[in-house]
Amino acid sequence: MTNSPFQANPRSQTEPALLPKILEGLSLLRLPDMYQALEQELANPKPEQVRLEWLWSILEPQVRRRVERRVERRIRDARLPARKTIEAFDFAFQIDLDKDLFVELATLRFLDEGINILFAGMSGTGKSHLAMALALAACVDNRRVFYTSSANMLARLNASLADGSLPETIAPYVRAELLVIDEVGLEQVESQSSVRSGLMQKVLFPRYDQARSTIITSNIPWEAWGDYLDDHLGAAAILDRLIHRSHVIVINGPSYRDYVHKQQIESRANQT
Repeated sequence: MTNSPFQANPRSQTEPALLPKILEGLSLLRLPDMYQALEQELANPKPEQVRLEWLWSILEPQVRRRVERRVERRIRDARLPARKTIEAFDFAFQIDLDKDLFVELATLRFLDEGINILFAGMSGTGKSHLAMALALAACVDNRRVFYTSSANMLARLNASLADGSLPETIAPYVRAELLVIDEVGLEQVESQSSVRSGLMQKVLFPRYDQARSTIITSNIPWEAWGDYLDDHLGAAAILDRLIHRSHVIVINGPSYRDYVHKQQIESRANQT
């Protein structure tokens, strides 16, 4: 997960190392006059008068609280159902996954490059955990994130067609720096709508054109999207754009939930 520049212990740092933190902190706290005054003071430094460690000790608590509130606001706006992390994922259980790849993805460079991440696999294999972990890392990095299940997104967009509010309803999905569409194919609620393929295109085509990253988890193979959306041509156009710039990650391992359930049964049996 991307670290805030304000998480380090200021007491262990030299004054030259503290200066960038102080200047960024003054900018974050919107204290331009103090920022300018400090710059002027540093232009003609007087060591006995410039005490960066003391100044940072005053600024750091307020800066940290401001950053924490900002992160909480990002998480709330993202509508994440749970706070998952890459560190908490059991890579020893899903042995075919490349842990180094996810360490790299957690740097969030894929967002700057407009790369999509496409997860496929059976239920319980960890797709949603990894998707939400990357979304949480993006929130911590002050990125605009939006999480939704496929069923919920298509149901909301379909409902907006009835009252003419589609442009307003679709906006959060399109403008997010990172959009997570979870559980494509898990629920069949959206299958009742004959326009689901067109609605998916209205979200994903603009994101492709603007090089905005999307994470998708799918419980059905890519070749089944045409049947799922009831539109083979539309599904092909969607997948063509998604896969063009993407990491495609197929998880063929066992269900972690099933594994935990069996462990609990065995534990109870051993206690009797």
